[in-house]
Amino acid sequence: MTAVLVAAGAFLMTLIGGWVAQRTGDRRHLVLGFAAGLMLGVVAFDLLPEALHQAPEEVHGVPQALLMFAAGFLAIHIVERAVAIHRGHEEEYAEHSHGSRDSHGRSAEQGRGHHHGHAHGHGSSRPDAERHQGVGLTAAMALVGHSVMDGFAIGAAFQAGTTVGTVVAIAVVAHDFADGFNTYTITRLYGNNKRRALALLAADALAPVTGAAITLLFTISEHLLGLYLGFFAGFLLYLATSDILPEAHSPHPSRTTLLCTLAGVGFMWLVIGFAS
Repeated sequence: MTAVLVAAGAFLMTLIGGWVAQRTGDRRHLVLGFAAGLMLGVVAFDLLPEALHQAPEEVHGVPQALLMFAAGFLAIHIVERAVAIHRGHEEEYAEHSHGSRDSHGRSAEQGRGHHHGHAHGHGSSRPDAERHQGVGLTAAMALVGHSVMDGFAIGAAFQAGTTVGTVVAIAVVAHDFADGFNTYTITRLYGNNKRRALALLAADALAPVTGAAITLLFTISEHLLGLYLGFFAGFLLYLATSDILPEAHSPHPSRTTLLCTLAGVGFMWLVIGFAS
């Protein structure tokens, strides 16, 4: 029961993170830079070390956790490339059909920020816009899944002992601010409306409480947890480096954005360091 009460703290921290993400206004590029730093910090200082600890067994000389890390990175890359290829074919069709693109026409590789603005310019682009939004929803749902595992981690840690449970709880509650922040930011980044983003934020906030409650019934094996964390780390790294950082720097290529990214990494380093 203690684990469930602690998870309630994660619930509140997640909502606070999402609330901060909503209040950014024209400083969106700074928010994205900071979000990318948080995600990089979570991967490097939390997810990968924990995955390697729980799934260290090797397959042909490589730890299973790192194989799952590569699989997670490639899985989201394949999904995004499939969307990009589809988008490219649609634009090619539009060019042949109408003679030439308008003054705002851009290829699929010239930035998603502009794609959102023109996604509904003609009927053929709507299915592609929905697929693009689907990537954001998938990413946000993966963050929700990760938050469920956070709840599992709290519950399992308290089963191991009060001291261990307290340390894990501090780390989880602190970085659930980043989870809430990232869930809202990623959902909106891919063109989803505010209602969807808030719904996923609510799901992400409830997830650790749900995970902690489930551990009152049974626990997940360390090995499977390690494999999941490795896969999710690859997924998160791809989003941070391929999507969020380029989006942050495209409208405002400034030193301030870079400093926000460094601040995000440093913040997660401090959180994990104090919790260890």
